[in-house]
Amino acid sequence: MTSNGLVQNGASAASDTSAAASTSSNNSAENGLDGGTASLQLTQSHQDIVRLIGQFLKNEGLSQTAESLMAESGCRLDHPSAAKFHTHILDGDWSKADHDLQELRPLLGQSHSLVEMKFLLLEQKYLEYLEDGRVLDALHVLRNELTPLQHNTARVHQLSSYMMCSSTQELLARTNWAGKGSKSRSALMDKLQSYLPANIMLPPSRLRVLLNQAVELQTMRCQHHNTSHGICLNNTSLLVDHCCPKDDFPTHTIQVLNDHCDEVWFCTFSPDGKKLATGSKDSNVFIWDVNPETCTLNLRNTLVGHNYGAAYLSWSPDSTHLLACGPDESPEVWLWNIKTEKCLKISQSQEDVLTCCSWNKDGKKFVVGGIRGHFYQADMDGNISENWECVRVNCLWCRSDGKTVLASDTHHRIRSYVLEDLTDQHILQEEHPIMSFTVDKNDRLALLNVATQGVHLWDLKDKCLIRRFQGVTQGHFTIHSTFGGANQDFIASGSEDNQVYIWHTRSEHPLATLSGHTRTVNCVSWNPVYPHMLVSVSDDCTIRVWGPKDRISKPSD
Repeated sequence: MTSNGLVQNGASAASDTSAAASTSSNNSAENGLDGGTASLQLTQSHQDIVRLIGQFLKNEGLSQTAESLMAESGCRLDHPSAAKFHTHILDGDWSKADHDLQELRPLLGQSHSLVEMKFLLLEQKYLEYLEDGRVLDALHVLRNELTPLQHNTARVHQLSSYMMCSSTQELLARTNWAGKGSKSRSALMDKLQSYLPANIMLPPSRLRVLLNQAVELQTMRCQHHNTSHGICLNNTSLLVDHCCPKDDFPTHTIQVLNDHCDEVWFCTFSPDGKKLATGSKDSNVFIWDVNPETCTLNLRNTLVGHNYGAAYLSWSPDSTHLLACGPDESPEVWLWNIKTEKCLKISQSQEDVLTCCSWNKDGKKFVVGGIRGHFYQADMDGNISENWECVRVNCLWCRSDGKTVLASDTHHRIRSYVLEDLTDQHILQEEHPIMSFTVDKNDRLALLNVATQGVHLWDLKDKCLIRRFQGVTQGHFTIHSTFGGANQDFIASGSEDNQVYIWHTRSEHPLATLSGHTRTVNCVSWNPVYPHMLVSVSDDCTIRVWGPKDRISKPSD
C-alpha cells in the first residue's frame, strides 16, 4: 500500500493509516476538505492555501483549473449549502436562496446573524420588484416578510418611502443602489459572506486582500518610503519585497548658497512648495524660487528693513504673504506682500518683544507674541483684534479649527488659547525649556526642540510623550525641526554638532545624518509639495539644499 509516495510495511501500519484517513475524512467537512479519495494528506494551513488559490483562479475566470485543483487536492472551496446559496443569490432566485439560508442556520455562530442575512436578502428582493414595476409584490415583501422580522425598523421605514418613486432613475438616485443585476447581487453576496464562517465560505477575494496587506506592511517597514503614490498589487511586484532605494532619499548635497553675509537663522518653504524664505542676522529676508526638477533655488527678491534680523518667518496659507519676527530684543513684526514687496510694520510699542508668530488657517489674521508677556491677534491691516495679557510666549501655532492657538511659554509647557472667549487649557509639560515647536498637517502630533534634551514627539490629543529622538545635540540655542516626507512620516532637525538628523516617526534612532555645515544648524525645512527636497541653514552663513543622488549636477565635459 502507498501513501504520499512511501511504501507502508506491515498490516498494522496499513491499519493505522486507514484509521487516520477515516478520522481526517470525518473532520474534512468542516475544514474545507472534500472527503473524497485524495491521496494527499494536507495540513490545515496547506488546505487554506489551496482554497485561497482556488478562489482566486475562479474569480479570474479559470474555473476548470480551479476545479482540477480542488479535485486533485481533495479540498473544496465552499460548503455545498453555501455554494448553492451563492448561486441562487446571483440568479435572483429568492425563494431557493431563503431555503438555502435555513440550511445554513446550524452553521451560523450567532442567531441574530440569520435575521440580518434574511433582512439583506429581502431588501434586495424588494428593491428589484420596485425596479420591475411590481409594486404589489414589493408591498407584499414589505408588509409580510420584512416587517414581521422586527429588525432595523428605521431602514424598513426608509424602504417604504421608496414606493413613492415615480421612475427607475429616481429610485436608483434615492437608494444609491446599482439596480437589478449582477453588480448589486454580487455586492449583496459580499455582505452576506461576512456573516458566514470562513471554513463554510471564503471571504470575498481573500487572497487579494492578504497580498494587499502584505504589500502595505512592506511599505510601512520601508525606511526610505517617501512617495504619495499608493503601493498596491497593481503597481508593485510580489516576487521581491518592496524597498525604496536609499539614493532616492534627500540626503545628498545638491546646492550650497552663500548669499547671506551673516548667520542664517531660519528657513521655511511656502505651502505651495514653490518658494523658500530665509532669514538672517544680516537683517535680510531672501525669497527663493524652487526648481523641483533640479532641486535647486534661484534668488527671487530680497526683503529689507527688519532692523533686528529675521529669526522667525511664517507664510500665509495661500503663499502670498510672509511674516518676519526678530530675535529677543525685537519690538516689531513685519508683514510682507511677496508680489508687491510692500511691507507693514506691526508694533504696539517699543517695549514689545515680538519673536514668534503664526497664521490663522483662514489666512486673514495671525497671532504674534514674545517672552515679555505680549500675545495678541492682528488682521492684515495690522489692527489688534484680540489680546491676552501676561503670557510669556516662546513659540506659537494656530490649530486647524481656526480659533485655537497653541503657545509654549517660559514655564516649559504648551497651553491652548481661544482668544475670542479668553479660555485656555493645559496641553503638555516638559521639565526643560521648550525652545521651539511645530505641528503636523493632521493637527495631531507636536514636535518640540527642548533645551539640553533634544527633539521630543508629543500626541496632542492623548497629551502624552511618544518619542525622544536620539543623536541630536541640543543646548540652549533655538533650533527649529520639521515634519517631512510625502506623508509626513519623517522628522528632520538641525543640531549644535553641525549635523542635520533625519528620523522616521516610528523610530528614535536616526535614519540619516547629513554632514556639510561647519557650525550650528539652526533650522531645517522639508518641501511640503516636493518631498524629495530638504533645506537647512546654519551659523556658517550658508543654505544647503539636499535631494536624491540623481539630482547632483554632473560636471560638463
